Amino acid sequence: MSLSLKKNCAYSLLVPSSMGIRITPVNGQPVHSSHLFEMQATSAETNVASISSFLGLPVKVLTTFVKDSPIAQFIKSDLKSRHIDYEGPEVAQGDPWGYRHQFNIADSGFGSRGPRVLNDRAGEVGRTLNVKDFDLERIFGKEGVQIVHLSGLIGALSPETSNFCLELARFAKKHGTRISFDLNYRASFWKGRDKELREIFTEIASVADILIGNEEDFQLCLGIEGPEAGGKGIDAKIDGFKEMIGRVKKAFPNASVFATTLRQVISANEHLWGAIMLEENNWQVIEPRKINVLDRIGGGDGFVGGMLYAILREWEPEKWAQFGWASGALATTFLTDYAQPADEEMIWSIWGGNARVKR
Repeated sequence: MSLSLKKNCAYSLLVPSSMGIRITPVNGQPVHSSHLFEMQATSAETNVASISSFLGLPVKVLTTFVKDSPIAQFIKSDLKSRHIDYEGPEVAQGDPWGYRHQFNIADSGFGSRGPRVLNDRAGEVGRTLNVKDFDLERIFGKEGVQIVHLSGLIGALSPETSNFCLELARFAKKHGTRISFDLNYRASFWKGRDKELREIFTEIASVADILIGNEEDFQLCLGIEGPEAGGKGIDAKIDGFKEMIGRVKKAFPNASVFATTLRQVISANEHLWGAIMLEENNWQVIEPRKINVLDRIGGGDGFVGGMLYAILREWEPEKWAQFGWASGALATTFLTDYAQPADEEMIWSIWGGNARVKR
């Protein structure tokens, strides 16, 4: 395996994150037509971490909470139920216009009606996530971490979180922790900060061992030339991505794993789902296969989470992409935006196309 992992660590996976709340209609209806909603704790990074935590690996999230907030209490209880340890400061709300946890308001869509998502991030306490609030020498040096997973969502959330992710990458590199970086470009986060964020993302990518992103991510975050315009269809898309990854690999030679998902939407409840992964010089291509979708949000995070779990288990690289693909497919069968696997067999059964009843 190309990625040798640090041994005797307290945590297999560590993620920095801004925790929030997601509310969705209970009956699959649009938000504006609904009166009853389910509430869950959410963040893209803990969606990734949940694959490993549900399957028994020690996982930790570094985050920040609003002091004395019932929403913060709800989030902490939810993380505990997912077997995820947490660490982070308590920030006073201040006045009624002060800090709070972000809200994500979404419906799942149905058939020909696509999902709609509204992010309400005003006053988001996660934007205060700051390196001064954590003892990184203890976390990486004494406790030990095998993989730290960084997301461009947190990396671009605020100047404080950008610096925090950069320092996490530096400490991880110093202590032999592997670094996973999902670029996750968001135009609204980058507005007015393009030069600053390009420099930060480039430094993180230069020390990363695993780089994840689509064509837009690599172009807009790192300035890599995108795929050349060519023929239509999935084969052309795969060939174009391979060419671009060659340029990414040349620009960032420290990384040995590159990955992305492929998705074609037939309807809200039927997608073609695939993946591409390059490990060293070996391509793993999963051509899109039909999956049935209950709620699409979190499928990409499930893919990353499954791939990282397979790496942590030190399986053969071929299985990294397979387990990631199946974990992403599993996530789309849950109303939560994270998968909750009962065991590895549940995920491998999806890869094998076995949906028969298990008694």
